[in-house]
Amino acid sequence: MRIAKTLLSLALVANAAVASSWFSNAAYNKWHETELERWLSDHDIPYPTPADRKDLEKLVQKNWDENVVEPYRSWDTQKLTSYLKQKGIETKDSVEDTRESLLARVKNAWYESEDKAQNAWMNTKDWILDTWTDSQLKAFCDRHGIPVPQPRKRDTLLQKVRENYESVAQKAGETAAYPGNWLYETWSESDLKEWLDTHGFPAPQPTTRDKLIASVRRNSRLASLRMQEQTESTKKSAQEAYAALTDKLIDSWSESQLKEFCDKNGINVPQGTKLNQLRALVRKHRAEIMGDTVSGTAASAFGAATSNVGSAASKATDTASQAAQDAFDKAIETWSDSRLKGYLDARGVPVPQGTKTDELRALVRKNAHKAATGWTAWTWDDLTLDNIRRYLASSGNAAAKKVAGKTGATRDELVEAAQDAYSSASSAGGDSYASATSYLSKATDTAKANAFDTWSESELKAYLDSFGIPVPQGSTLNELRALARRQHTYFKYGTTTPTDTLLAKVRESVLGGWDWVTNQLRIGSDAAKKKAEELQGQAKGAGGKVQEQAKAKGGKVQEQAKAKGEKVHKEL
Repeated sequence: MRIAKTLLSLALVANAAVASSWFSNAAYNKWHETELERWLSDHDIPYPTPADRKDLEKLVQKNWDENVVEPYRSWDTQKLTSYLKQKGIETKDSVEDTRESLLARVKNAWYESEDKAQNAWMNTKDWILDTWTDSQLKAFCDRHGIPVPQPRKRDTLLQKVRENYESVAQKAGETAAYPGNWLYETWSESDLKEWLDTHGFPAPQPTTRDKLIASVRRNSRLASLRMQEQTESTKKSAQEAYAALTDKLIDSWSESQLKEFCDKNGINVPQGTKLNQLRALVRKHRAEIMGDTVSGTAASAFGAATSNVGSAASKATDTASQAAQDAFDKAIETWSDSRLKGYLDARGVPVPQGTKTDELRALVRKNAHKAATGWTAWTWDDLTLDNIRRYLASSGNAAAKKVAGKTGATRDELVEAAQDAYSSASSAGGDSYASATSYLSKATDTAKANAFDTWSESELKAYLDSFGIPVPQGSTLNELRALARRQHTYFKYGTTTPTDTLLAKVRESVLGGWDWVTNQLRIGSDAAKKKAEELQGQAKGAGGKVQEQAKAKGGKVQEQAKAKGEKVHKEL
């Protein structure tokens, strides 16, 4: 019995030692108290104030895995399935794919291990800038007086910002491990929301600058992992393309073909380069892409290709943003003045008296990426009837309560009553306004996932009519719901959708950018393959000609031998 107790004690001590060792090696173990509070706040985890540092650290530890190591744990079935499809993993549309089975498959296919995630948060500067555009990197350098040699290439910009990252934080008296708002000083609120839109993360609505920064900071690691995956995919494609570029093919190219290849693949050719030097340049570039250099630094040797990857991603981002902007511009062409004013009002954009419709649309387009900063009377028009009735009954407004108690009240009547009650509360301020905004916040959070699911056909048509959207003849109920959701999204969020379906759309656009890089690399290999086919054809043709000549010659010799034999036969 005594031995068993001793062994148990030793086991407990050993487990405690392991746990203590892991805990002491955690990334957040060295974080400043303000960083611990910032992380908790970013992840909407309540913490006591004032709080002891040890208590804050324990709270971070408790919530670390589900937010950093396995953030997919909180995903629903649709999002889990979407992730697996993006990774090229087939899923079954049946009950066999339970949430638990999907979770297990996502875990096996996740971007990084627990150790890698831990190490990443110990070196924040190595990845948190990955998703910044070239212009954002340039602005950071200019703002903090960081000299960058011309021309300002992306890889040079990243290197300079990373080198000065900690010193900039120190000068500002800030922490750098889990950076504060100082990192995004040069970003406008529209920049912040556009980043969230582009990378498929819903912007908090209504919002503030602090909330937008918190959302960008919280999601930067996942965005960086996605970008790394695409970089590796591009690199692999490039290597496959260059595998066809053999020494014999390079030797067979003319000077003009070699120069064209260098030009299209970003290989710098000094003036006066000779033919053999050109071939050597192409071979060197191929070795770098294939990772066959002596140094073995294939990643850094990716040269112009990887330098262009960031630029291509930036271009793809611009393309995705422009496509979203075009769709938004087209959508608002039908909106009424009241709808346009409601959009601007929610974003705190002042509208001068007597502003014309075209001027309103111009203002809305200008603020397409501006996040909503408050509620408006229009916010009620997409809530369920039950939600509206409950608000009217609890609003303290006599007229509103009367409409709520009216049997057979139409949606229009209920919405109008809610808008009037909200406007009155907004004008009065105080508790009545706070009560209205609090109710709205709760109602929209619970209703956003299934907006319009309970609406009737007539209600959906009336809603679309308020946007000036013509309903196609013979539209099904699901098609009407899809149209309604699209308009609701534009009105509430601007140019892009807040749902996870955006991730797939943006990914397609960004992949187009990666494909652009790969295609640039494939130009050379395609030319190589074409040349190989030509040479093979020529060799085959030459071989056939030789064979025919040999056959003809053999036939001639055979005839001569036959004639000579006949002559000898006659003589005999």
